[in-house]
Amino acid sequence: MIPPDFALQPTLQNAFIKIRPLVPEDFETLYSVASDPLIWEQHPNKNRYQFEAFQNYFKGAIESGGAFLVFDAATGEAIGSSRFCDAENGNPLSIAIGYTFLARSHWGSTYNHALKKLMIDHAFKFVDSVVFHIGALNIRSQKAIEKLGAIKTGEIEMEYYGEPSKLNFVYEIAKKNWNVE
Repeated sequence: MIPPDFALQPTLQNAFIKIRPLVPEDFETLYSVASDPLIWEQHPNKNRYQFEAFQNYFKGAIESGGAFLVFDAATGEAIGSSRFCDAENGNPLSIAIGYTFLARSHWGSTYNHALKKLMIDHAFKFVDSVVFHIGALNIRSQKAIEKLGAIKTGEIEMEYYGEPSKLNFVYEIAKKNWNVE
């Protein structure tokens, strides 16, 4: 359950990233980023680069009410998406961050870290823990979230919006342990 006072789609910015609510008119812009098959190679749903699969992903993002279009703050270029969603752990003081992807041009640098920090800092104004569901084979994302201090707390079969169920690892960051700069 998402806390009732949680601001689910704020516009936020730091030195590297700007996020704003995703709207239906963003489809073509976001698909131009997502159509790279290598973005999805470690993801449980590897076909999201395909038009029909991405349409389903995008529909789920819009219906979630918590999705963002992510921009490079310096250039204004759209570089990906992320969202806040229900942590599905029964804790009313917990929120999940997920469905994140970034253009390969922004991998291996500070952008994913900056995006997650921006979202986690916002979340901790309202909740005591942030949860991440990461595909069991998505080593790149697992390592990235561990660098932020997330701890693996379990495994779960997850069904993404309109997609088959896949094994995910559950990671969590407690507010009391959040000290990333």
